[in-house]
Amino acid sequence: MKAIIRDAYGPADVLRLGEVKKPVPGDDDVLLRVHAAGVDMGVWHLLEGVPYLMRPAIGFRKPKNPLIGNDIAGKVEAVGANVTRFKPGDRVFGTCDAAFAEFVRTPQDRLAAVPENLMFEQAAALPTSGMTALTALRDAGKVRPGQRVLVIGAGGGVGTFAVQLAKAFGAEVTGVCSTSKVELVRSIGADDIVDYTVEDFADGKRRYDLIIDMASNRSLTHLRRALTPRGTFVIVGGEEGGRWLAGMDRQLRAVLLGPFVRYQPRVVFAFPKLELLETLAGLAEQGKITPVISKTFPLRETPEAVRELAKGHTRGKMVITM
Repeated sequence: MKAIIRDAYGPADVLRLGEVKKPVPGDDDVLLRVHAAGVDMGVWHLLEGVPYLMRPAIGFRKPKNPLIGNDIAGKVEAVGANVTRFKPGDRVFGTCDAAFAEFVRTPQDRLAAVPENLMFEQAAALPTSGMTALTALRDAGKVRPGQRVLVIGAGGGVGTFAVQLAKAFGAEVTGVCSTSKVELVRSIGADDIVDYTVEDFADGKRRYDLIIDMASNRSLTHLRRALTPRGTFVIVGGEEGGRWLAGMDRQLRAVLLGPFVRYQPRVVFAFPKLELLETLAGLAEQGKITPVISKTFPLRETPEAVRELAKGHTRGKMVITM
């Protein structure tokens, strides 16, 4: 079968389309014919092998796993002996360890049924970014109806979900984005928009009960100026801070600061959970969230998709199609 292969760490040029052996499902696994695969910043981190602190788990000098990609959507091809939730032909979406391939295997508890109103491309855009946004708002941020929520990076992959989820939870939402994404952020339900190229969300005119920051380039002090006295800000990921920490330094500072301040700094490291997937599927089925897809690429053009992602200006999500 065809798959995207990497033989070393590096930029997107280390990726190539090649032939690999079709996977065989274990007793608890589902074999999936992939129709679409989502592209997220986790792909870039694994491709580059950063932060370096994660290399003991993924391989010191070269990747332990030559395949890449996290988010998938497709049809069940076969199931293992212990699989009870799915059968061949079912439409499913979720996560795996090798999404950029024609077939993948993954445990059944990393998959959920595709909502009837979503196409495969939309479903593939949902897992990692949607689970991250849901974890940040509901679990870390404890969002409540009527709160004023600020979403920084509102036009990106996680941000477009965060805006929609905050609205679904009954919050008043302000999105921070560039000029080119203003109309997009408005179209997904933001009550107010701050164009960071012309104004500062922390100018003292407005205060927020909850700030979700995906942009990773504001200091903790800057975020604090936009918070209510006992507000919460949640740091989601990060690409700044060098190759050793790659943004984790700001998250670590937020954790260390927490016990000594009245406001509540939180960090998010989202991990795949069945409950998160099923919650997102339910919200999508109700029409409360809709994946925003900026562009699709065929499998052979995966390197180009990753190069575009690394520029950091993607509107919503990009998706690989088979």
